[in-house]
Amino acid sequence: MQPPPLRSHTRPRPLVYAGGESEAAKTLISTQCDAYVMHGDPPDRLAPKIADLRERRERAALPPMRFGVAAYTIVRDTEREVQQELTRITTVAPDSPGYGNFQDWLTNTKLEQHLSVQDYSVSNRGLRTGLVGTPEQVAERIDQLSRVGVDLLLLQCSPQLEEMERFAAQVMPLVGTTRRIAA
Repeated sequence: MQPPPLRSHTRPRPLVYAGGESEAAKTLISTQCDAYVMHGDPPDRLAPKIADLRERRERAALPPMRFGVAAYTIVRDTEREVQQELTRITTVAPDSPGYGNFQDWLTNTKLEQHLSVQDYSVSNRGLRTGLVGTPEQVAERIDQLSRVGVDLLLLQCSPQLEEMERFAAQVMPLVGTTRRIAA
């Protein structure tokens, strides 16, 4: 990074978060950043990515890093309400704004896996993280993410204020107090 971040005992440098799925990105992130921020995926797909970056970090004799994931959240009291909201946010018509860029974007990106139109409807594959369901289901998924090493959630929702208030009131009290999950 040029210029390098300012460092002093009175003004520590900012934490540097970065994401990427190419080999070059992972190499750079593991040696130059404080945290690896990943696209949304379920815990079983995140665990090997975290293990890989931890190993790279150890080989470089650097301190441990943090791990974050993008997550779109839908919290409702019933499965029917969850499905209604999921349908609302993932219905993408071919004539909608930005849809024409979808194929171009897919052609020119270096993702580790295929991206569907539904994934594209929510940025950074946020639905794949699985924070969709009842408050209890979402809290359990957060526990699963924490167990594989995720300690930062980059939450997405719409409408943001109302959904974040719902998440804070209904999900956060169910997440154990010893977990290091930031919302």
